[in-house]
Amino acid sequence: MKFLRMAHLVACAAVVLLVSPGARAGEKTLMHCFAWTPIKDATPADWQAFYQASDALPAKIKGITKVWYGKLQSPLHQMGMEGPAAREYGMCMEMAGPDALKAYAQDPYHKTWVEAYSKVRVEGTTTFNILGQ
Repeated sequence: MKFLRMAHLVACAAVVLLVSPGARAGEKTLMHCFAWTPIKDATPADWQAFYQASDALPAKIKGITKVWYGKLQSPLHQMGMEGPAAREYGMCMEMAGPDALKAYAQDPYHKTWVEAYSKVRVEGTTTFNILGQ
């Protein structure tokens, strides 16, 4: 009986491994990415609030599947209206597709997240979107 149970578990695991990669292959996901210049006097509490608000995005806004954020390995140097700026931090959100990006901008939680984000960044970002093939 134990042998049959083990064989069943192995067979189920094999099916999951074989089906999972194929399930993602045809998806048209979207990566919404941006880099920003940090506010030099942002407090540790400001950063913690940003991290918590960002971590909650996939649970709060339908269509966001994953988020990444952190300090950029190499800063991006930009010329802004106020002179040169170094974009030192970045974030990417994996989304279900272009419609999810539109819905994200309209979702009430987006405003909550922007409030936390605005406390750790200088106004202005370098933003781009990558549409999966």
